[in-house]
Amino acid sequence: MVDWYVEGVAFGNCNCDYGCPCQFERRPTHGDCRGFEVLRIDRGRFGEVPLDGLHAVLLYAWPGAIFEGGGAMQAIIDERADPRQREALATVLHGGETEEARTHWWVFRAMSSTVHEPLFAPIGFEVDLEARRARVAIPGVLEATGRPIVSPATGEEHRVRIDIPNGIEFELAEIGSASTRATGVIGLDLNDSYGQFNILRHSGTGVVHARA
Repeated sequence: MVDWYVEGVAFGNCNCDYGCPCQFERRPTHGDCRGFEVLRIDRGRFGEVPLDGLHAVLLYAWPGAIFEGGGAMQAIIDERADPRQREALATVLHGGETEEARTHWWVFRAMSSTVHEPLFAPIGFEVDLEARRARVAIPGVLEATGRPIVSPATGEEHRVRIDIPNGIEFELAEIGSASTRATGVIGLDLNDSYGQFNILRHSGTGVVHARA
């Protein structure tokens, strides 16, 4: 396999309630699963191809739980990427050059019967992990925002995290509320549903653990 590594900050939004059941090996809140993830690559390479500073997005949708398959996915890759970088990011996001079932990208691809051609577009992404705030803009395709969960009892911000020591997506994620509108081949109309903010560290052998 090609030796690759990506590290950066990720933000995602799906149609489940704040405590996304998928993270607890349960069925999706509403029976189906649809959403997106955006990543800012702070450090990355695919073989000798540098990926630092690029953004990438993955949209997805399944008619039921992810493990039941029949899904659709589409990658959106930073238009600033050169041809080699575009090919590298498409490969990684489609689960290529990755050991079986070691990253969520591999699983998403394996469980998708429809894989749309990647788009290459400007991706605006602002994120503050600690504050649980984010904004994503892909002109004509997607707009999303993330914010902290607000307690209906006190009106105060509520902080909660999910810790998965042996997961295939992250070690620790901050959970917030997010809203997304997407109008491409995978449409999204999400309002104050599950928002996820996390550091992502992936390689072809899975999550690279920063904690002992």
